[in-house]
Amino acid sequence: MTDIKTRTRVLDGVNPDAIPFETLLDEGQPVILKGLAAKWPIVKQGEQGADAFTDQLKSFDAGRQVTGYVGTPDMKGRFFYNADMTCPNYDAVVTGLGDFLDQIQAEGAREGGRHCYMGSTDVDLFLPGFRDQNDLTLNHAMFEKSPMLVSVWIGNRTTAAAHYDMSNNLACNLIGRRRFTLFPPEQIHNLYPGPLEPTPGGQVVSMVDLEDPDYDRYPRFREALDSAQVADLGPGDALFFPALWWHQVEARDGFNAMMNYWWNDVPAFVDNPMDTLLHGLLSLRDRPAHEKAAWRHVFDYYVFGPAGTAAEHLPTHVRGELGPMDDFAARRLRAKVLRKLNR
Repeated sequence: MTDIKTRTRVLDGVNPDAIPFETLLDEGQPVILKGLAAKWPIVKQGEQGADAFTDQLKSFDAGRQVTGYVGTPDMKGRFFYNADMTCPNYDAVVTGLGDFLDQIQAEGAREGGRHCYMGSTDVDLFLPGFRDQNDLTLNHAMFEKSPMLVSVWIGNRTTAAAHYDMSNNLACNLIGRRRFTLFPPEQIHNLYPGPLEPTPGGQVVSMVDLEDPDYDRYPRFREALDSAQVADLGPGDALFFPALWWHQVEARDGFNAMMNYWWNDVPAFVDNPMDTLLHGLLSLRDRPAHEKAAWRHVFDYYVFGPAGTAAEHLPTHVRGELGPMDDFAARRLRAKVLRKLNR
């Protein structure tokens, strides 16, 4: 692994019933919440080994088919592209949860076993009742604006290539050791993002192999390393990091599991910024440099500045789209955008 000296800050003694979400978001930095989930029954089961852990997990199985991913030993656990980037370097399998848990465990226990991974699986849908015993107290008002997504991730020795998510993340490690390598959003230029599609797991990934960086091909990655940090989690530890932080995730033992919480502090009617990015490629990217520079000022004024600035000098009755946004205003504006796109 590339030598990264900075270690993510650790907070001890955080009360699972009083997580300081506002402080975490205001600080805008990754932080390990040591032992946040250590008292969960599933973590206690994991202390007895993978068999006890999987037996407990199977007791919540809703009987739905899950999608798992399996790669050959020569991929060295890195879920990425094949050689010519036409498809992933692993296969998808649809199977029962219990069967795939057994496969993960069996392959992880043998020398040269296949790499097995089940990612972003909805806990409430596939493991109903699990959160009745294993959950955090999520009573902050921000979670009333937009539903939180709670997912489970299970595998053996696997690596999710560096990528970013569009939501804040609180990842609770349940069994096994897990390492996050993190880069702030402004390092995107130095991380050499891959195609918008296809992607190995639904999100753009860095083309750089962090285990063996090719500095001739990706020279700016050295600059990214100056801003990188590493977070090592044991069972019961949790990691918070804000939306759009790049992160590579390594599961480092023969059997590993994590549950994470994704959320944004915005109302449900707020649209996906990636849609805006795609339209930006269509409408802005290929304009002359001087025009793009001018449009940057326009966007700073209307979009990236304080929400009320562009309308504060206007009478209320003429503010239109510049006024406060709510569900009705969002629907009306979305319809207007669609009419313009369907020209």
